[in-house]
Amino acid sequence: MARNRDRTGTGTNAPENTSPPPQVMTQNQDNPFSFVVPTEFVELPSGGRFYPEGHPLHGQETIEIKQMTAKEEDILTSRSLLKKGIALDRVIESIIMDKKIDSNSLLVGDRNAIVIATRISGYGSEYVTHVACPSCATKQEYSFNLNSAKVYNGEDISELDVEVNENGTFTVQLPRTEIDVTFRLLTGKDEKAFIAGMEAERKNRQATEKNVTRQLSTMIVAVNGDTSSQARKYLVDNIPSIDSRHLRLAYSLAAPNVDLTQHFECNECDYEQDMEVPLSADFFWPDR
Repeated sequence: MARNRDRTGTGTNAPENTSPPPQVMTQNQDNPFSFVVPTEFVELPSGGRFYPEGHPLHGQETIEIKQMTAKEEDILTSRSLLKKGIALDRVIESIIMDKKIDSNSLLVGDRNAIVIATRISGYGSEYVTHVACPSCATKQEYSFNLNSAKVYNGEDISELDVEVNENGTFTVQLPRTEIDVTFRLLTGKDEKAFIAGMEAERKNRQATEKNVTRQLSTMIVAVNGDTSSQARKYLVDNIPSIDSRHLRLAYSLAAPNVDLTQHFECNECDYEQDMEVPLSADFFWPDR
């Protein structure tokens, strides 16, 4: 689906840069080398539409962040934080200027926009990483341009007749059971819980990972208007595959995000396709 083509994001067609001017060196008696760390405004894919009233980002189209410094590099190399899986969370928390914003409450798409903008300001837009060709499986070094990322605001929900509710949730009717399901967008907190659940299953060597049902359990708010846990659990445990796929597709259309799909051409077999840019461990460490 080419829904994201020609939409502007962090690329060359992005809105005029509203970032403050570069840092200005000042001198005073207390600190002769004091300077202001530059900040920038990042476009939120959600446009602030799906945050509840009272949230600092409710109705806000952008978020102000400061550029990454050596302090944030320390966070990204902290073994204890990396082991706990919270290093990136701490970086996001550190660079957001408005400290009233809980980084865990950020919608996943908005969080992705902040991460990409931080990487560009810190290390540039060229992202070189290793990619395995989907056709011949040859691993090769490939360069992606992060400035080509495009913002998707969720405007294609009409394709599946998804209804936007006043409280920021969505409702869609399932094709097989004809049940009306209300779902919400996931946050950084949900994403961390999802990953923690997968890791727990792997450690316990469970034969079946519950990736699909875990996603459905997290996103579903109500079933035919019934918000009880019993109704939601029954649907998740018994939903036909065609309905499950429809619901997950409805979510992907409704969720604002940053589209990192770019063209790939294999250096070995000339195979070509559009692929999602892989965000591997070298995303924040281009020289390693």
